[in-house]
Amino acid sequence: MKRNHEEAIELLKRLIATPSFSKEEEHTATIIENWLTERGVEVSRSNNNVWAKNKCFSMDKPTVLLNSHHDTVQPNVNYTLDPFDPKIEVDKLFGLGSNDAGGAVVSLLAAFKKFYLRTDLKYNLLIAITAEEEISGQNGIASLISELPEIEFAVVGEPTEMNLAIAEKGLLVIDACAHGVSGHAAHDNTENPIYNAMKDVEWISNFKFDRSSSLLGEVKMSVSQINAGKQHNLIPGRCDFVIDVRVNDHYSNKEVFEIIDTNTVGKLTPRSFRLNSSSIDENHRVVQAGVELGRATFGSPTLSDQALIACPSLKIGPGKTERSHTANEFIYLSEIEEGIEIYIELIEKLNSYEIVG
Repeated sequence: MKRNHEEAIELLKRLIATPSFSKEEEHTATIIENWLTERGVEVSRSNNNVWAKNKCFSMDKPTVLLNSHHDTVQPNVNYTLDPFDPKIEVDKLFGLGSNDAGGAVVSLLAAFKKFYLRTDLKYNLLIAITAEEEISGQNGIASLISELPEIEFAVVGEPTEMNLAIAEKGLLVIDACAHGVSGHAAHDNTENPIYNAMKDVEWISNFKFDRSSSLLGEVKMSVSQINAGKQHNLIPGRCDFVIDVRVNDHYSNKEVFEIIDTNTVGKLTPRSFRLNSSSIDENHRVVQAGVELGRATFGSPTLSDQALIACPSLKIGPGKTERSHTANEFIYLSEIEEGIEIYIELIEKLNSYEIVG
């Protein structure tokens, strides 16, 4: 296990040192592809998505997808360390993407490598390390699903402290525009678009959706951007703002949009309805396997590629979600070691169950 752990850390250091912003992941994709190839794994690649099947893959067996992403956001402006320098201090490995989701990537790869040649698996293992997760891009997991074999269920690697996210909120982003009448600021103006936008912002701030979820809580709306005007003495003709909505499992994105649109006066344009909330039955065998290993279940407020995988899925990985996208991002080396061990134990537990149907 120690060698497996050390190999994973060295791979993560190489990934951190290689910029891999969304849509610019070609170099980290090559690193991952080469890492697998060097270990005797037959690898496939589509755009910047890298995937492989276990050696004894059989169409007669159900398939488990192991998935995480190797793209990152841009570094936070408050970084005091070099985001691309994989610096280790005691048990901490610093660097952009170390926690989200590099730790999960290398832990899943290490686990997959351990099972690659196993002949006694009741499940096929399919690993896909994909691109554009941070922007839910068209060339990430969404473009790959049609190329993959049929998937029974998926294990998605994201920082969850190795607990089981059995549900996650959906994401609805809305571009809003409040119109008004442009004119000189010294004159009376009853149709100031900024004031009109403020009325909608106030409604968004105060409104509560009726249906709350035991796992995911309430639907959460936030105005995250606003823009209007270019000079102090000119009332603009419009005010643009963006609404970020995190949707629980009791609403569809379309339903939430209709409620917001009915109660606001600005022109609203949804960017997409495709990132709906996702969940897995708490009695599903992969959930029960995790529970038997002592892992807790919870609902996650953050979005992942689960929203784009058309099968039951469970989110679990090393690291802590609160560190994601923060300055001086880091992951504990011990978290990666634990991640590898628990992924392996989870697969072994699944393999101990009888396949029904």
